Amino acid sequence: MQPVSSTTVPPRTARPLLCGARALDLATPVVMGIVNVTPDSFSDGGRFLGREQAVAHGVALAEAGATILDVGGESTRPGALPVSEAEELQRVIPVIEALSRRCQAVLSIDTSKPAVMRAAVAAGAGLINDVRGLREEGALSAAAYSGAAICLMHMQGEPRTMQIDPQYDDVVTDVRQFFTDRVAACLAAGIDPARLALDPGIGFGKRLEHNLALLAHLPDLAVLDRPILVGLSRKSFIGKLTGKELPQRLAGGIALATAALLGGASIIRAHDVAETMDAIRVAAALTAAGFTTVRALPGG
Repeated sequence: MQPVSSTTVPPRTARPLLCGARALDLATPVVMGIVNVTPDSFSDGGRFLGREQAVAHGVALAEAGATILDVGGESTRPGALPVSEAEELQRVIPVIEALSRRCQAVLSIDTSKPAVMRAAVAAGAGLINDVRGLREEGALSAAAYSGAAICLMHMQGEPRTMQIDPQYDDVVTDVRQFFTDRVAACLAAGIDPARLALDPGIGFGKRLEHNLALLAHLPDLAVLDRPILVGLSRKSFIGKLTGKELPQRLAGGIALATAALLGGASIIRAHDVAETMDAIRVAAALTAAGFTTVRALPGG
């Protein structure tokens, strides 16, 4: 039998994420629950389109253990079409206002529109989750002045076309360079790095092999040691790995979430909060016990 090498699980940042007036402790990972106020999101589109349904769903996710609630009014699934600013505001602002009164979770606004960012923060949001990484006109300025935390996500292309033949020279290097550039832009705009989190954008302009490579190299993406957020829940590449349709992807998603946590992720964005909380408990216990990954040496 060939000898093996052991690699210690990478350390997770213990620095808090500054979400407005609140410092979010990430020494133990947290779950970001998904509240889609949309008719066309890939997994639960239309289920929570009404204000009361969306608010009740958000409260239930917080009770199940979600530390963050991510409220979105525009689908970013592959093939999704844009939503007007007015429509997006109408969908999300009443929900954020109501959730700010009914639960203690950090509220996140999933948007790329500057006006929606400003209105959502005024309504109670403490985090801006932008799939375009503050690249829309006016978004960087709006986020900088908001005081909210900011999650910079990588996406190749646009939702409508992003899964049409995505290509990279080296996906890990390319995504890290994107984060380096966007973090630099944020710092130049006066944003405290303690307000920043990074999301590699699993499934956003990536093939199966790109998604797996990013998950296998999460520590390499943590520019300035900023916390990594990963969204895996129910995504199509889980179906490619398991052969399961969307309703049967929970087990595969939890397995990937556990791997991401052991790889250093600090925030897991998920539909199934209670089950993801179990993954966090297991990963935290393994890490505390000194869990290491074991790899055979070449030729093993």
